[in-house]
Amino acid sequence: MKKNKGVVIIAVILACLIGLGYYTTTIMSATGESQKKTDNKEESEGIKLGLDLSGGVSITYQIVDKNPSKKDLNDTVTKLEERAETYSTEYAVYPVGDDRITVEIPGVYDADAVLADLGSPGSLYFIVQKDADGNENYSFDQNTGDYVLNKDIETLVADGSAILTGNDVKSADAVYNTDRTTNAKEPVVSLSFHDDAADIFGEATTTAAANGESIGIYYDDHFISVPTVNSAITDGNCIIEGQADFEEAEQLATFIRIGAINLELKELESSVVGAQLGGKALSTSIQAAVIGLILIMIYMIISYSVSGVVASVGLALYTAIVVSLIYLFEITLTLPGIAGVILGIGMAVDANVIIISRIREEVAGGKSVLVSIKEGYKKALSAIVDGNVTTFIAALVLMWLSSGTVKGFAYTLMISILVSAFTALVISRYLNLALYAVGFQSEKLYGRAKERKTIDFMKHRYKWFAVSLVVIVAGFVGMAAYAAGGKGALNYSLEFVGGTAISADFGKDYTVDEVEETIVPEIADVIKSKNIQASTVSGSNVVSFKTKTLSQEQREAVNNMLVEKFGVDKSTIESQSIGSTVSSEMRRNALFAVIVACICMLLYIWFRFKDIRFAGSAIAALVHDVLVMLTAYALIRISVGNTFIACMLTIVGYSINDTIVIFDRIRENMHGVKKQTPESLAEIANRSLTQTLGRSINTSITTIVMVLLLFILGVSSIREFALPLMVGLVSGTYSSIFIAGCLWYMMKLHLGKGKLVKSSSKK
Repeated sequence: MKKNKGVVIIAVILACLIGLGYYTTTIMSATGESQKKTDNKEESEGIKLGLDLSGGVSITYQIVDKNPSKKDLNDTVTKLEERAETYSTEYAVYPVGDDRITVEIPGVYDADAVLADLGSPGSLYFIVQKDADGNENYSFDQNTGDYVLNKDIETLVADGSAILTGNDVKSADAVYNTDRTTNAKEPVVSLSFHDDAADIFGEATTTAAANGESIGIYYDDHFISVPTVNSAITDGNCIIEGQADFEEAEQLATFIRIGAINLELKELESSVVGAQLGGKALSTSIQAAVIGLILIMIYMIISYSVSGVVASVGLALYTAIVVSLIYLFEITLTLPGIAGVILGIGMAVDANVIIISRIREEVAGGKSVLVSIKEGYKKALSAIVDGNVTTFIAALVLMWLSSGTVKGFAYTLMISILVSAFTALVISRYLNLALYAVGFQSEKLYGRAKERKTIDFMKHRYKWFAVSLVVIVAGFVGMAAYAAGGKGALNYSLEFVGGTAISADFGKDYTVDEVEETIVPEIADVIKSKNIQASTVSGSNVVSFKTKTLSQEQREAVNNMLVEKFGVDKSTIESQSIGSTVSSEMRRNALFAVIVACICMLLYIWFRFKDIRFAGSAIAALVHDVLVMLTAYALIRISVGNTFIACMLTIVGYSINDTIVIFDRIRENMHGVKKQTPESLAEIANRSLTQTLGRSINTSITTIVMVLLLFILGVSSIREFALPLMVGLVSGTYSSIFIAGCLWYMMKLHLGKGKLVKSSSKK
C-alpha cells in the first residue's frame, strides 16, 4: 500500500468514526428524552426501549373462547390497540399463537389503571342527533375538527338517545358499492342489525331522514363516524358512505365490529415496571458501558501499542455501528440487550487479541512487519470465524425459542457478533496496513511474541477434573439440601413457577428479619394469605415479595398499602404475574433451547474440524459450564427466570468461542506430524494451550470488566443478569483452558478411529 492511499484510508476511517460518533450521540440523546415524550403522548425518537428500561406495563391475555376465528382475534387486537393508544403512542399489541394476545405500553405511570382498562369490554353506541325534546346530543367542534358529546354517555343511555349498542350489530364489512348514476365503485361499510334492533333502527332513521339528521357511532370515548341518514332503513341493512378509500372503510367496519365482540380475555401474565427504575436502569447501564469501553481501550493501548490503538478505533466503531443498527432496524432495546452489546465488545476485543498475537508470533518468527501483519490476519481468520459462528448459533436458538426481553437480547447479540467480526477483520486490517504505509513500521511498535516455556497441562489433567467435580457435586448437594428444607432446589422466579411478585424501593435498608416482621404481615392482611416469600436485593433498598397469583385489584391494594404505610414512591413499584401454563412452557423452552444449541454447535464443530472428538470434548466442556452455572444459581440463590436462558446460552457461546481458538491452534500444530503418539499429542496440546493462554486471559479480563461494571452500577434487575454471567465467564475460561483440551487428549487416546494405545509414558 502506498503512503497516499494509507493517508486516504486513515482519513476515511476517522471521518466515519466522527460521523458515526455524532450520529450515535444524537440517537442516545433522543433515547434519553423518549420517556418524557412518551408521557406527554408525543411520538418519541431514539431507540425503542423495552419496558425494563422505560417503565410500563406488559400483559398477555388468553382468549377463553375455544377456537376463536382469525377475524375475531384480529378485531380483539384492534380493540386493545385502540385502548392502548390512549396511554402511549409507543404501544405494541400482537397475537401470540392462535389464542393469546400480548399488550406492551411503555412509559405509563398509573399501571393499575391500564391493567384494569385493557381487558374490559368495548362500548359502542348508536346515538341520535337530537333527544325527544329536540335538544342536540352531540355537536361539531370547530377547534378540534371532531364531534363531541353534549351530555354524558350515561345520560344518553338513560333518556333513550343511545338507541343501540355494539351487541345489536349483526355484521359490519367493508365492501364496494356501485353508484347507479356513474357506475363508479366506491368503498362503503355494509351494516346489518339483529331483528329486534332492526325495528328500533328503522324508527330512528325514519325520524332522522325526515329532519335531515344524523346518527353518530360512538366507540369508547370518541365518535368514529357520524353519517347523515338519507332515507328510512327498515330492513336492518344499510351502508355508510363517504369513505376516502377501501382502507378507511375497512377500519370503520372493524371499529364497529370490535364494539360487538365478546371474546373473554383471561390474564395469563403481566409485568409492571416503575418508570423511575426503568430510567435508572438505562442510565446506569449506559454509564457502565462507557466506562468499561474506556478502560478496555486504555488497557489495549498500554498492552499493544499501535495495534492497541487500531483495536481501540475498531471498538469505538463497533459501538457506534451497533447502536446505529439497533436504531435503524427498530429493535427494542432491553437490559439483557445491553448485556448483549457489552458481550459483543468482549468478543470484538477477543478477535483483535487473536490477530495481535498472531502478528507478534510472525514477527518473532523472523518475518518483516508488513508480512507479519498480513499473515497475522490470515492465520487468525479461521479461529475468529468459527468462534463467531458458534456464538451466532446460540443467538439464533434464542431468537427462535424465546420471547420478550430474551428475544431482544438475541437480536442485539447477533448484530454485535456480525459487527465485531467486521470491525476486527476489515476495519482494523485496513487501518493497520494504512498506519504501516504512512510510517509506523518499526518492529517495536508491534511487539514480538516471547518464547514461553510450555506448561504441562496434560500432566495435571486429573487435578483439573477433580476441581470441576467438587464444584459440580457441591451444587447438587446444595440443591438437594435446599429442596429438603422446603426452599426448592433452585430459586425459581415467577417465569418458572407462576404466581405474583411485587418489588419496590423502600428508601431504607431492611434486613430480611425486619421485612418479615413489619412488611409481610401487612401484605398478608391485604391479600388474605400468609404464603409470602420476602427477599432483599444486596446493595440497594429494594425488597421483593413472591406469593400466589393475585388479581389486578389485589395488586393495586398492595401497592396503595405500601405507599400509605411505608412511604414507598409508587413509580418504583414493579410487579409481575404469571400463570402456571406460561411458566411450564418457559421451563420446557429453557431446557430445549440449551439442548438445541449444543446439538447445532456439535454438528458445526464436527463439520469444521472433521473429527467428532474435537466436537465431543467441546460439548462436554459446555456441559461442564452449564453445571457450574447451575451450582452458582443453587448456592448463591440467584433467581432462575427468563434471563436464565439468555445467561446459559451466552456462556455456552462464549465458552465455545474460547475453546475453538484453542482447538484451531491444536489443529494447526498437528499439521506435519506424521506419527501421533501419546507423547506427541500431549506436547501438541500443551504447546497450543500455552500459545493461546495470554489471549484467553486477556479476553476474559476485558469481558469480565464490562460485566462487573454492569453489576456494580446497574439496578437490581440487571445485577441478577450480570452476576451469573461473571460466574459463567470464569467457568468458560477455566473449561476452555483446563478441561476441553484435556478431554480432547483423552478422547484421542482412547476413542474413535485411529485411537492410540497408551504407552509407558506418565503423560
